Amino acid sequence: MSSLLKDIAKVIERAKTQAANVKPQEFTLTEEIGQHTQNRLFCGDNIHLIKAMTMDPKWKGKIQLIYLDPPFFSKTDYDAVLSTEGDKVKHLAYNDRWKHGMYEYLRQLTARLILMKDLLSDEGLLFLHLDWHAVHYAKVVMDEIFGEQNFVNEIIWTYKSGGSTKRRFSRKHDNILVYSKTSKYMFHALKEKSYNRGFKPYHFKGVQEYRDEVGWYTMVNMKDVWNIDMVGRTSAERTGYATQKPEALLERIIDCCTNENDICADFFCGSGTLPAVAVRKGRRFVACDNGSLAVENTIGRIAAQRGRLKVYSQKPLEDALVKSLRPRFEASLHAEVRDIVSSPQKILQISLESVKERRLEQEMNEKSAAQIRKIEKEKPLDLVQAWSIDYNFDGKVFRPKEIYLRRNGKLQTTSEKMIDALEAQHLDHIVIKIVDIMGNVSFQRLDEITFFD
Repeated sequence: MSSLLKDIAKVIERAKTQAANVKPQEFTLTEEIGQHTQNRLFCGDNIHLIKAMTMDPKWKGKIQLIYLDPPFFSKTDYDAVLSTEGDKVKHLAYNDRWKHGMYEYLRQLTARLILMKDLLSDEGLLFLHLDWHAVHYAKVVMDEIFGEQNFVNEIIWTYKSGGSTKRRFSRKHDNILVYSKTSKYMFHALKEKSYNRGFKPYHFKGVQEYRDEVGWYTMVNMKDVWNIDMVGRTSAERTGYATQKPEALLERIIDCCTNENDICADFFCGSGTLPAVAVRKGRRFVACDNGSLAVENTIGRIAAQRGRLKVYSQKPLEDALVKSLRPRFEASLHAEVRDIVSSPQKILQISLESVKERRLEQEMNEKSAAQIRKIEKEKPLDLVQAWSIDYNFDGKVFRPKEIYLRRNGKLQTTSEKMIDALEAQHLDHIVIKIVDIMGNVSFQRLDEITFFD
């Protein structure tokens, strides 16, 4: 590793070549939740998306905040802990292993950072979230890309969680490097409590003091060490996704450098914390991840807030529907139409009855695979994370009118919709999307409907 410092210049040059030569990828709109939204979620390799965005004047120089939570070069695999009503199943979320070591890791990260600089607005900030594994090298790279004069902060996020050892002090913090593109970046100084010595009042002239259950304090500009708890096991925001970051952390980042309607981007969006907070804060977002579990988690979090977004994929939805003929899993659905007494209207009822996992991922360990098979046999619907219904699928974009998400282990499995006699004759465009707890997706057309007079 001692030679890596000599290779930093080579890493940057190779990354510049990679960034210049990477081909932009066209993404196709496949799903739309709500209308008239500029929120976008992309499923695919982020470097192809970023390159395409740098060539589009709609995006170039328009993003106010870029937050990056990439792999940390931990050289390990990360599991998502997937919860059903009574079981917890581990499933690979992503791996952080690099065949050619730190050199490869830095080159891939640097190429993306070079491209992202073109997306950042002159008033914007980029936050790179890492830890002790690679942050020291990343700091040198960021100085080269953005200029050392545009270094703004190194935020230390400290927390209680994590392992301890008798071989060293416990590693209980992450590092977040903050860089601007110009000297005119926007920054809102946030305030925090600063307790008086002895928690007693100072009575200084012109100093406003406050008191809470701990004692007396003043409000001061926030420091660069942030003590924010990780997402706890029983937290309402917990998705089970590996390395999920707390919403309180992203709230602070969004608050300090954006205004309402500004665009925030996260190109390693994982569990979807930045998109979820951006929606709640009235910001627009662009997010990307290469994993289906991450994308579906993000969709679920936005839908739970009744937020709006468009989902794009590197493959059109027609391909997904064709693949549904041989899906990883398949759901059994029942649909019926019933008359309503003394009314011209009818009730369309769609029920999710069971699920069969046809193929499990090769990366899943034997214990988890056995758990899945046991759940499939005893409580198959526990394998469903979400399902949604498009009553008038156009063959290209899935636009659900009903979305059912698992909440606190519970999932509504029956949907009812009032329809008139004419609608009852045209139900051949109904498509159901089912997502299992591992992020696998199956689209199924509603082919058989039972009619009751």
